[in-house]
Amino acid sequence: MDYEMALSDAEQGWFPISLRLKNERVLLVGGGEVAVNKGRLLLDHGAKIEVVAEHLNAIIQGWVDLGVVDYIGQSVKEDILKEIIPGCRLVYAATDDRAVNRVVARLADELRVPVCAVDDPAPSSFITPAQVRRGSVRIAISTAGGAPVLARRLREEIEGWLPEGTGSLASYMRSRRMKVSTRYPDVQNRKRIWEDFLDGRGAEYARSGDAEKADQILDNLLDGYAKNGEVWIVGAGPGDPDLLTLKALHCMQNADVVLYDNLLPKVLLERVRRDAELIFVGKQKDRHAMPQDLINEEIIKHARAGQRVLRLKGGDPFIFGRGGEEVESLMQAGVAFKVVPGITAASGCAAYAGIPLTHRDCAQACLFVTGHARADGQLDLPWSDMADRRQTVVIYMGISTLPLLMEGLKEHGLPSDWPVAVVERGTQTTQRVVVGTLGDIAQKVRELDVKSPALIIVGKVVGHRVVSL
Repeated sequence: MDYEMALSDAEQGWFPISLRLKNERVLLVGGGEVAVNKGRLLLDHGAKIEVVAEHLNAIIQGWVDLGVVDYIGQSVKEDILKEIIPGCRLVYAATDDRAVNRVVARLADELRVPVCAVDDPAPSSFITPAQVRRGSVRIAISTAGGAPVLARRLREEIEGWLPEGTGSLASYMRSRRMKVSTRYPDVQNRKRIWEDFLDGRGAEYARSGDAEKADQILDNLLDGYAKNGEVWIVGAGPGDPDLLTLKALHCMQNADVVLYDNLLPKVLLERVRRDAELIFVGKQKDRHAMPQDLINEEIIKHARAGQRVLRLKGGDPFIFGRGGEEVESLMQAGVAFKVVPGITAASGCAAYAGIPLTHRDCAQACLFVTGHARADGQLDLPWSDMADRRQTVVIYMGISTLPLLMEGLKEHGLPSDWPVAVVERGTQTTQRVVVGTLGDIAQKVRELDVKSPALIIVGKVVGHRVVSL
């Protein structure tokens, strides 16, 4: 095995699984403190541990004396190990000698038995993640073996966040699973019932061990369940997934169908529930994957089929997001809906670019406009209002009409040296900020090949831009 190549591949190749170890043979090579740590974990999962080590730690010796671990020999020679390894579910190479661990790893790998060389991911075919345990609930945290301290730190954070009664909740749901399945054989219906249970008081009662009250809640859901669809019109913010609201994330994790457009980066869509149906309805200037009328029809169709429909939009759905049009169509169709606001591009992109939208010295107001041109190529904008020097003007979707916008502002009274900033892919890791004036920003943007999505900020606040260290 080429260990260096394996190490580079490991960053992309580790696949997390849950493996049943109860009453399964696991070979533990090593008898020191490292082996003790792995032994505790294996015993907790019911494994039948067989130890090979020249010397035994007092703790492992105690396990042997109690009969919970089998000590099968001192020799770690290859010919002996070749006889022992076959038939094992797993092998741990946990000696204090890295070279010995790699020999064990090579032998196990040749015999096609999964092996972990402790703290050495390169020769390993599996690694042991940090775990958070609540009864039958296991949360595993892996960094592909490259940052164990980070994994432990994340485990500590999750330990503090995860309620102690989570194990009781899982046990309750497992014990009632057949009951729900019998009443509602359809998978999607069962998911809806359990999700409603988790979102309501039922989960609280189950966590606390009050099965009687939890059953009352569950029975009410079973008796009153009706396959009613609902639409969630949700703002996903300007691009950074960390700017999602908790309510937006909740909708993304519970939707059956998601209609999304081109403004949403892939990393954000990865937060959507894995088995949800994704429908691209991308809208760009003069090029619509699906016209708005058809988008409205698609939303209504899925909702009437009893699905929970997520209309996911960049920024805020009610700020140049056409969310108002979609809500009107839903009201006319009698479909239930809710709107979840998001951080609009103006505030998100300006903040990440270090530009205040208002400032007591130069901008007492902020005006949002869209830079879309009419069918004849002309701009129909409130030019006089936009040329007010006491405010900031934020222009959405204006890159393609940037020269016309800058000329229009100059024609209505703003000087050529009036400050302008263009924020491309704002809040994302690839964000770029181009600073200029009404007179030169169009040329700068053209030379730097700035593309949409990009936001234009006009006003003296650009001169107050701060760049964090």
